[in-house]
Amino acid sequence: MDHPFDIACALVSAGQGRYNGQAPAAYWNMAGPFGGTTAAVLLKAAMLEQPGGVEPVALTVNYCAALVAGEFQIEVREVRSGKSVRHVSMELTQGGTIAATASLVCAWRRETWAHQPAKMPDAPPPDALPPMDTGTRLPWLQRYEFRFVRGAMQLQAQPFAAPQPAHSLLWVADHPRRPLDHLSLAALCDVFFVRVFQVRGTLVPAGTVTMTVHFHASAEEIAAQGDEPVLGVADAQAFGRNFGDQTAQIWSKHGRLLASTTQLAWFKE
Repeated sequence: MDHPFDIACALVSAGQGRYNGQAPAAYWNMAGPFGGTTAAVLLKAAMLEQPGGVEPVALTVNYCAALVAGEFQIEVREVRSGKSVRHVSMELTQGGTIAATASLVCAWRRETWAHQPAKMPDAPPPDALPPMDTGTRLPWLQRYEFRFVRGAMQLQAQPFAAPQPAHSLLWVADHPRRPLDHLSLAALCDVFFVRVFQVRGTLVPAGTVTMTVHFHASAEEIAAQGDEPVLGVADAQAFGRNFGDQTAQIWSKHGRLLASTTQLAWFKE
């Protein structure tokens, strides 16, 4: 519980399927806390209601309103459970306002035939790359170590004359280091800067509206990563009419695809 991430995800039971938490100052963003911690704490609440051996398969979070400093509440409801797969819904409220809704698919994941057509991108080792300076940036940025292979965001006063590539490749880890688990993996899926900033080179009002994470690895495979950086690759497909998408993958140091994610972000111009 000493790590800032574990403090951010701390929950107190308020009865069957109900939990109280605190909006984490250590992960504050421009408006409210970093969305990755919101995803992680919703996932934690849902998993606290599951029997042993059940693991997350897919998590979707819909961000309805920015959290403010103070306490929030999470209610977890089982939608349907079968012999292998379980469906759960979650709702996060603060001051009577719904701030986020979420759904989780979880399961008892058994050994089966396996195949990974996706290939890990080539990248130099993380120690060969300098970390991004986050010392004077937003609190949530200070909670991660970013080492860009390519696609570091370059902000300027005016938009680029022509849109730049949305692609980024980087090593990223918790700061201070923390062994990887499903919660921190869910949060890492949201560390990629909103792609409209990347493409246009300027900050505009923007925020993630919905994010889905697919977990491709078992708890044991995730734990094998330890606290070493994961390789992240992010890209986008289209922007327009106030919305832009974002896709990303998280890779282990051994070339295992740990998770993939899609987002839709709102932006204003």
